[in-house]
Amino acid sequence: MSLKAIAKELGLSVTTVSRALNGYDDVSRETRARVEAEAQRRGYRPNTFARRLKMGKIDAVGLVFPVHPVPLNNSVFMDMVGEISHELARHEIDLLLIADDDLADKHSYMRMVQSRRVDALIVAHTLDQDPRLAQLQDAGFPFLALGRSQLPKPYAWFDFDNYAGTYRATRWLIDKGHQRIALLGESNNQAFITQRRLGYLDALREAGLSSEWLRAMPPSRRAGYTTTLELLALPNPPTAIVTDCNTHGDGAAMALAQQGRLTGSDPVSLVVYDGLPQDSIVDADVAAVIQSTREGVGKQIADMVRQLINGDDLSRLQVLWQPEFSPGQTA
Repeated sequence: MSLKAIAKELGLSVTTVSRALNGYDDVSRETRARVEAEAQRRGYRPNTFARRLKMGKIDAVGLVFPVHPVPLNNSVFMDMVGEISHELARHEIDLLLIADDDLADKHSYMRMVQSRRVDALIVAHTLDQDPRLAQLQDAGFPFLALGRSQLPKPYAWFDFDNYAGTYRATRWLIDKGHQRIALLGESNNQAFITQRRLGYLDALREAGLSSEWLRAMPPSRRAGYTTTLELLALPNPPTAIVTDCNTHGDGAAMALAQQGRLTGSDPVSLVVYDGLPQDSIVDADVAAVIQSTREGVGKQIADMVRQLINGDDLSRLQVLWQPEFSPGQTA
């Protein structure tokens, strides 16, 4: 089915039909509605590849994530990726996943940039000093950072106040009378991890409490489980535990439940960043730092990417969301 047939049926020029289907502003709303309705009735689909060449856009966005540690093991991250992809697909924009090895001589995302195979990049798990963002900024390529970094010029970013999340959770526990509070944290220098650790440390420092129960480990259930058992075996074990990811939290919850310390007469308070995974075998309303719904995050990021592609002011594409604290039954 061609544009000519639609144009003939509606008594319009082929140019008008083409511009209506491609969303040009110089076509009236009424005309566009007529054209779209006729195209749908006839089952017409535009030649997407030809349209992309003509408009100079690929209608594809790359999401760059680190190989080490692998965030694909994190259900929160994967839920967010799914929602971003879903929202972009509504606007016929494809999302490509790009695994990046920071130890490699050449980076896969730069091949995408140099060959213009994507219109923009989303860069996940940023560092305070992130060479990927600096490289993209030097190349003048549009990107949205999921996290804040130190760069010489304005750039687009979306982030949660990770510092506030652990700070508020730790302050809540302190106000409840806890003086021995542990943090199970990831053992890497990604910005959101260091921010969460600093929130915990500052809350303890302000209260004059020790951070001797701070532990750093890989983001896995096994690490959360074994570390929690080790903490409980100390001469002076913590009376409360905060975890900076839900995989640590799930392992900690299993260890506490196994020891009869998650609930009951002598519980150890537990706060899990992002809450327990949906597939957790622990059936308890665990206290959590909540960062909004995955649907809300996906829509926000997808909207910002579209604005980025359209050339909006970068200083207006900087969004910081505040987390919420839910005490549940374990804090």
